[in-house]
Amino acid sequence: MSDRPTAPASPDRLTEWERRTEVPLLAAALVFLAGYAVRVLAPVGAQLWRDIALALVAATWLLFAVDYGVRLRLSGRGARFVHSHWLDTVVLLLPLLRPLRVVQVYTAVQQRTDRPRLSLYARVMTYASLTAVLLGFSAALAVYHQEQGAPGATIRTFGDAAWWACATLTTVGYGDAVPVTPGGRVIAACLMACGLALLGAVTGSFSSWLVEVFKREDEKRPPGSA
Repeated sequence: MSDRPTAPASPDRLTEWERRTEVPLLAAALVFLAGYAVRVLAPVGAQLWRDIALALVAATWLLFAVDYGVRLRLSGRGARFVHSHWLDTVVLLLPLLRPLRVVQVYTAVQQRTDRPRLSLYARVMTYASLTAVLLGFSAALAVYHQEQGAPGATIRTFGDAAWWACATLTTVGYGDAVPVTPGGRVIAACLMACGLALLGAVTGSFSSWLVEVFKREDEKRPPGSA
């Protein structure tokens, strides 16, 4: 029997796996979000649709878990993979954030081109916009799921939840619709943090773009001009 150690998994295999699965997993993430939306928004009488939606949610989550396990195995890094891919771990535990993968797919497509179609600042603002829309919709669904029917709830319809998500993401916080359940408040705290991060990213990118524009204008002026 040979005593030679087993060769570690090749990083090339992991890269190839991620390349091949990024689009199918994006489609699965959108199916997950659609299934969750149907599960939350379907009326009580539409039990068949609610059951189908629950089956889709469970099947897609299982697909995400299998993908995570395969990537963990192919990386050959064990716990270090979990630490370096902490966002993937969080998304696996909170699969409602999975549609944010659309941002990762867009980034991968941009990286494959020699010259990205959008400038750095435009890309930051595009990423932030996509993230805000997906986060807002997901958070509205989640908080409505927690709040509907709760005693003293001010978020009684999905419209109320969408309004609350917009106000929270933009850090306005009117206070006319607020979560009262523990789960809803946890979702609100996470959305507040994400809203601050997104607002900072967009504001910083826009400010840097303005500075660059003014700098270019100054460089075009003839020497000694006012």
